[in-house]
Amino acid sequence: MENNKYQKHGYSGLLIVIEGTDGTGKSTQVNMLQKYIEAQSYGCMLSEWKTSRLISDVITEAKERNLLNTTTFSLLYAADYADRLENTIIPALKAGFVVILDRYIYTAYIRDSVRGHDINWVKNLYDFAPEPDMVFYLKMPVDKLLKRMIATTGLDYFESGRDIGLSTDIYKSFEMYQNRCLDEYEKLAQKYNFKILDGCQTVFDIHNQIKTEVKKVLDLGIVK
Repeated sequence: MENNKYQKHGYSGLLIVIEGTDGTGKSTQVNMLQKYIEAQSYGCMLSEWKTSRLISDVITEAKERNLLNTTTFSLLYAADYADRLENTIIPALKAGFVVILDRYIYTAYIRDSVRGHDINWVKNLYDFAPEPDMVFYLKMPVDKLLKRMIATTGLDYFESGRDIGLSTDIYKSFEMYQNRCLDEYEKLAQKYNFKILDGCQTVFDIHNQIKTEVKKVLDLGIVK
């Protein structure tokens, strides 16, 4: 289709990203979206952050043993992404699938820059990444995010920024780290035209908004 603003990555499928910090409900939304897309008779594949068969266990072990400095943190996650891109994401896009990603390179931009890396260094690290067709950003204020994390999974060492020494108080460290991440998300949301959604809404309200936007693209008939 001429003048198609989608599929700039050059493949016949669609690349849809759902971004946001831990605890905003991304995993719930990607699973609901996959079910909706498959119900419309499209092939659909999910890919989550840190799920490479080659690298994910290495990252987990390094985290558990506290072996990651800011550079190895960046490089290992980039390797995880590169493996998933080559072996799952691009093959699915070539086959005309709708690929849904739970987090994308923007997560790396934010985490790595908050940890002290120059943002341009991080962007160069991921300069091979295809441009997504749609990016949904689930936005939630830190106070509500903190309550949700405490009530569910608890506070993660790295998601609380403890590895970069923000505070000896884990709750204070979490607030400081997440506020820095939210500031970076605001910058990226403007630059890359994220579709910002209020993460405090109900699961179904958020899903319906995402579904409505995705349906508009599917109705264009560019995915066969």
